[in-house]
Amino acid sequence: MESLGFILRDMLENMEMQKKNMEKLLFELKNKLSRKAKFRTIIALNITNKQYLFEGICDGEILNEKTGVKGFGYDPIFKPSNASCSFAEMNSEEKNIISQGVLPFKNWFNF
Repeated sequence: MESLGFILRDMLENMEMQKKNMEKLLFELKNKLSRKAKFRTIIALNITNKQYLFEGICDGEILNEKTGVKGFGYDPIFKPSNASCSFAEMNSEEKNIISQGVLPFKNWFNF
């Protein structure tokens, strides 16, 4: 059970670090006109000394403040292009259509 305590502690520390990073980003962008951003995820598949990369990119912008409670990481401050809300406000079906985290898996499955 000791290892579970370490895992929980590490998770809480990571969540606190993500919160601080998000607050720092919002502060740094406070008076910036351009808030364009993109989420990018790459998955690597290594088979018999060959590497295949599967990429997902979601263009969008950093919002002025956190919105929504779903998701994780920067979801509360990232609004994808052509969306009316942040990732943290979307249900999983909406998010899975455009998420950079899902796109590389779709490409991998079609490989």
